[in-house]
Amino acid sequence: MTAPAAAAATPGAPAADADRAAPAGRRVRAQARFETLAVLRNGEQLLVTLIIPVVALVALGRGSFLDIGVGDAERIDVVTPGVLGLAVMAGSLTSQAIATAFDRRNGVLRLLATTPLGRGGLLAGKALAVLAVAALQVVVVSVTGLALGWRPDPAGLPGALLALVLGVAAFTALALLLAGTLRAEAVLAVANLLLVVLAVVGGLVLPVSDLPGWWASVAEWLPPGALGEALRSSLVDGAFPAAHLAALAAWALVLAAAVRRWFRWSS
Repeated sequence: MTAPAAAAATPGAPAADADRAAPAGRRVRAQARFETLAVLRNGEQLLVTLIIPVVALVALGRGSFLDIGVGDAERIDVVTPGVLGLAVMAGSLTSQAIATAFDRRNGVLRLLATTPLGRGGLLAGKALAVLAVAALQVVVVSVTGLALGWRPDPAGLPGALLALVLGVAAFTALALLLAGTLRAEAVLAVANLLLVVLAVVGGLVLPVSDLPGWWASVAEWLPPGALGEALRSSLVDGAFPAAHLAALAAWALVLAAAVRRWFRWSS
């Protein structure tokens, strides 16, 4: 629990106590800092969010055990955008789904929702924390990729950045939907399974052109496929992937609406 949440007035406390609460912005930043450090200090989450993507990048970028359609591009140039997407999905989906689900089961969400932080502040803090972790992931994976010879097209950087932000929004909304509707133990299994399945056959790490034809036409417009194709179009070809960005934005809005409708703050 953050310091602001611990010190906040409880329901029924004198109004003067609530008046002494920190400003809303400070409360949200404190919650975001707490959530970010909780991820970085947790060995299991650090493994999922940083170590596995780096290992995957080295293995796929330098190994030849998996045939990846690269066309005229270098292998590392095709692999790195996909691993960037994998890292963002791991941090936004798996880590947030599991952490939020267990906070919900243990009553932490319900408690924080009654403090001056409030439900909106709590969700804002989580969103900022996810963005902070995603920024760290992008830096770590990008530096590793550059060291391995990755040379992204500078013209595609704005499109890639927008794709990453929309991907964070979509996968965080999916994480909250899982965490707010399923039992914590079920979320633990489902979130990890989803990460593996979407990474392997979702068109994220591997280009959709490497998937079976009938599935490729579907996967390209699902969140992982849209993110993977947007990143590859931007960073390999220097193009602006308007269609895939629109798909990601649509998924983010639909999933956010589902969270608003079905998320439960207590078990």
